[in-house]
Amino acid sequence: MKFLLPLIAMLVSALCAVPPVAWAEQPIVIKFSHVVALDTPKGKGAEFFAKRAAELTRGAVKVEVYANSTLYRDKDEMEALQLGAVEMLAPSLAKLGPLGVKEFEVFDLPYIFDNTEVLHKVTQGALGVSLLSKLEPKGIKGLAFWDNGFKSFSANRPLRTALDFKGLRMRIQSSKVLESQMRVLGALPQVMAFSDVYQALLTGVVDGTENPHSNLYTQKMYEVQKYMTLTDHGYLGYAVITNKRFWESLPSVVRSQLEQAMKEATVFANKIAQEENDSALARIKEMGKTQVHTPTVAERAELKKVMIKTHSEMASRIGKETIEAIYRETGFDPARL
Repeated sequence: MKFLLPLIAMLVSALCAVPPVAWAEQPIVIKFSHVVALDTPKGKGAEFFAKRAAELTRGAVKVEVYANSTLYRDKDEMEALQLGAVEMLAPSLAKLGPLGVKEFEVFDLPYIFDNTEVLHKVTQGALGVSLLSKLEPKGIKGLAFWDNGFKSFSANRPLRTALDFKGLRMRIQSSKVLESQMRVLGALPQVMAFSDVYQALLTGVVDGTENPHSNLYTQKMYEVQKYMTLTDHGYLGYAVITNKRFWESLPSVVRSQLEQAMKEATVFANKIAQEENDSALARIKEMGKTQVHTPTVAERAELKKVMIKTHSEMASRIGKETIEAIYRETGFDPARL
């Protein structure tokens, strides 16, 4: 024991000589803000990323997730990211066009992706990487694309043909492409924050909307929409983005760990998106408050033929070369319609 006491004393002395910050550093905090519920695919993806980031960095990074617009609303979050008031967002792709990166509006074009498989050829390939890189001059680093799903129309009257949309006030995200989409159908596009949609549908400020099934279910829109048509006409996805200056200030080892966490979170989020949308649709049907219609082959073909006009109308805005790059990657040929 007498030999151990001097050793213990030396160890205590050495520990006391080390500044507390060296062995008790505060974790790097990443505020991750989004506008949807925790139990949506994006909400669950964000939570998964936070968990894996903590595990892979061994607590060196703490991701704080703020769901349901509790930190920033739709219209405020992008400015907050650019100013560095929040470190990470997962906005819908439609929100990137107003930044001046019009190429992202290609994802809003109706019927440009027939299914998830062809979609992922773009979002998980070289074209997706190229699109994300276009955000960097805006002070934004694109990390990944996350799926939410393909959208269906809902309203308080049946929607089976293009004529059924005439005169309806349809809520959309802020997107010139979506405005064009609604107008070719004869509807009146109404731009509105996601968090305001339920109340607007309830009070009749708008007549209908478009959503993946998980959004329509978790926001309880089925309570205030009598009809829903499974058109799968448009894709709703997200870009997980971060403040470029913040990202580049991180130690390289931490960036690598977070990139791995994001890669795993992307696989998780995309897998659960399909599962959640399938489950949400089943629950909507079970509730019985909304009549769900699956279009016939002829009905889908007619809607597609009408809505595809948006592609040519928006070519000068999005960039003809971007649209044609998508066509080549997915094998889509509008001439066949």
